[in-house]
Amino acid sequence: MSSLYISRLVKIAEETAATNEPAFEAAAAALSDSLSKEGLVHLFGSGHSVLPCQETFPRYGSYVGFNPLTDPRVMWHNVLGAGGVRELLWLERTENYAEKFLDHQPLNPGDSIVIFGHSGRNSSGIDTALYAKKRGLTVVAITAKQNLDKPATHSSGKRLADAADIVIDTGAPIEDAIVQVKGWSRPVSGSSTVLAMMMMHELVSRTAVKLADKGIELPTFASPTIAGVTLLDTDIIYGVYREKMLKAQEKHLDFFKDRMSGKL
Repeated sequence: MSSLYISRLVKIAEETAATNEPAFEAAAAALSDSLSKEGLVHLFGSGHSVLPCQETFPRYGSYVGFNPLTDPRVMWHNVLGAGGVRELLWLERTENYAEKFLDHQPLNPGDSIVIFGHSGRNSSGIDTALYAKKRGLTVVAITAKQNLDKPATHSSGKRLADAADIVIDTGAPIEDAIVQVKGWSRPVSGSSTVLAMMMMHELVSRTAVKLADKGIELPTFASPTIAGVTLLDTDIIYGVYREKMLKAQEKHLDFFKDRMSGKL
């Protein structure tokens, strides 16, 4: 028996990888440019789209320079009640919330940001893209282009793909789930999150290659299961990350002070 889910997922990923080639190259060039100039590559998503942010950094095989912008209010920690799904679904659709979170983050001119969102219609992702562009960042969207057939619901008239500089298509279908079950009225087994992670790992790889071409190697997490690698190696990289974040926060401080004082 052939696989029900895996074979379908791999087919989507392979087909989409080919069509994404120009976008992969453009995005990797932008990300490597930010990192080579001591900037950051920020990562944002809400709901299940938080997971690709967490999968990107910190983890074995990833390197210093990525900054996941994980807001606990748009992440579910419970099914119902406090921290539940209904709360975050409401909040991620509420316009002008994201900037309250982003004002505190060290988004600086020259940085890049990757924003994940299957539908590309939620306010949190669109607001983040528009906000980041005002701050001088290059915006990469990882979304499902099939959803572009749906009308925009944001007051700007934009969807995430419309607000981004570079768009990478996950290839996920509108319904997200990809396995039809005989006798069931709805498909099962979602694809968008796994596909978004795959697209991001492709970017991680290509960005590293472009940095290497510039003679740059960034501190990279390696599993302590590898001979010669210890947990101390990981702690050393956390120290480098901490130093980098402090420098980014210092660079961001004047903007933050002006923002809090009402000058901006």
